[in-house]
Amino acid sequence: MAAEPEVLDELHRLRARVPQLTGALAASVDGLVLAHDTPGVEPEGVAALTAAALGVAVRMADATGQGDFRELLVRGVDGYVATYAAGTSAVLTLLAEDRVNVGRLHLEGRRSGTRIGELVEAATARGEPVTPARAPTRATSPLPTRARPARGASRTPTTPTPNTPRTSES
Repeated sequence: MAAEPEVLDELHRLRARVPQLTGALAASVDGLVLAHDTPGVEPEGVAALTAAALGVAVRMADATGQGDFRELLVRGVDGYVATYAAGTSAVLTLLAEDRVNVGRLHLEGRRSGTRIGELVEAATARGEPVTPARAPTRATSPLPTRARPARGASRTPTTPTPNTPRTSES
């Protein structure tokens, strides 16, 4: 992808603006790495996990009526993983130390996500593949969504599987 060096430059500039970042990765919504600056972390694994988390986040936002996916924040004992929409076919995932200013992380992550989305969409418009390795099956489709019944429509209950946690109310 011709935009790959530009995306990588954006990741480097982002890490310079937020020194507490320990990694930055741009990926397709299908989980394919577009560019990364993730020392000590396997980028393909992070991209695949980002795609899985994105699927859950999109469904959560949809099911609760919150609109299109914008961002996801996970806080662990040692830091943060933040994922931001980057246009309609890519995402930006940032790894940050626990001492990061979360407001600054969001501000800079959103800006970079917008910029990376523009770079990826411009490359796609020129007919370039979205990733260096292989093009996704949906070149211009938006972030994944799930069809849901109309509000007020009854949903068919599902039977829990043996591994599904149950509460006393189940």
